[in-house]
Amino acid sequence: MNQSRSPCPAAVAAYFGHAPREAVLNPETGGPTVAVVEAYAGLARRVLAGPARLGRTRLVAVDGPSGAGKSRFAARLADALAGPLDGRPPVVHTDDLLDGWDDQVTFWPRLDEGVLAPLRKGEPGAYRRYSWVRRCFLPRPVPVPVAPVLVVEGVSAARAVVRPELTLAVFVTAPAPLRLARAVDRDGPAILPELRRWHDGERAHFAVDETATHADLLVDGAPTLPHDADRYYVRLR
Repeated sequence: MNQSRSPCPAAVAAYFGHAPREAVLNPETGGPTVAVVEAYAGLARRVLAGPARLGRTRLVAVDGPSGAGKSRFAARLADALAGPLDGRPPVVHTDDLLDGWDDQVTFWPRLDEGVLAPLRKGEPGAYRRYSWVRRCFLPRPVPVPVAPVLVVEGVSAARAVVRPELTLAVFVTAPAPLRLARAVDRDGPAILPELRRWHDGERAHFAVDETATHADLLVDGAPTLPHDADRYYVRLR
């Protein structure tokens, strides 16, 4: 994957609307699909053209299994939104709201009460960040201002209960062995027992919630198409 800032021919083609594509296997279904290179700048315009359904805020949820590339995708989309918004939109990572490993999907009331509920009323929100080192929530609240766009990233961010308020639901996917390897590289092999339990939990959640089926955008978190990954992503369809 080309990580350089200089656009490759495929990226240039995508910019001018002639997106390169290739046939690949969809990691979610195991069936054939088509991968297409698209620009974060175009996706940012799509978000800003969409309706604000959470008060005055356009809520973007970046969901998908652990290690798929959600955080990276959310960061690059926020970077693309920074120009049109004259400032980077707030990004909330659901991992920061979990009360440890056992709070995988049950954290939601914390997010809703602290962040989403105030924004519905046009008021700023806040949350306390969980320290995975200290194993407790830190005392200082993290403010979430009222903004034209809020990006929420993490497992179950696009869950069914919030779908009516989403301007855009993104599901990032990648093959399970690669996702496992990424997580171990990042956090070390000591997390493997908890990580395997986490993977079981997220598979069960996605199956019941049908998150990928309801997403507006399915993103390849392990693309093979050549592209400038800072400016472009690969969509599966």
